[in-house]
Amino acid sequence: MEFPIEGACQCGQVTYKLHAAPNMVIACHCTECQKLSTAPYSVTAMVDADAIAFSGEMKEWSRPADSGNRSAAKFCTGYGNRIYHFNPEDLSVVKLKLKPVNVEDETILTPTAHIWVSEKQKWFVVPDDVKVFDKQP
Repeated sequence: MEFPIEGACQCGQVTYKLHAAPNMVIACHCTECQKLSTAPYSVTAMVDADAIAFSGEMKEWSRPADSGNRSAAKFCTGYGNRIYHFNPEDLSVVKLKLKPVNVEDETILTPTAHIWVSEKQKWFVVPDDVKVFDKQP
């Protein structure tokens, strides 16, 4: 895989360059992620903050998390695409929501763990070869 990998929001107003592979990729089945993704789960690439560079205007939103922390997010001001999540108390990790398209090796974004499976859709079958957590690990 050659880096950087480039990605953009739906309208193209926010772009990013990813300079290293994610530390891990998580599929989250919590009901909040189901709302966010309008799908049975949401995929998040955990990336070191110094391995990604963003450009373009973003707004910020946050809410209390079940852990007691705050879950904050940056999103595009154009179409409102969620770009990434972060913990305001730990800015070393970016939880990238925006998948790059047209990458030469799409397996770089294959989920390695499924979390909050206690809230997953009953019809979805989690693959056998990944870590599984009932809630937040």
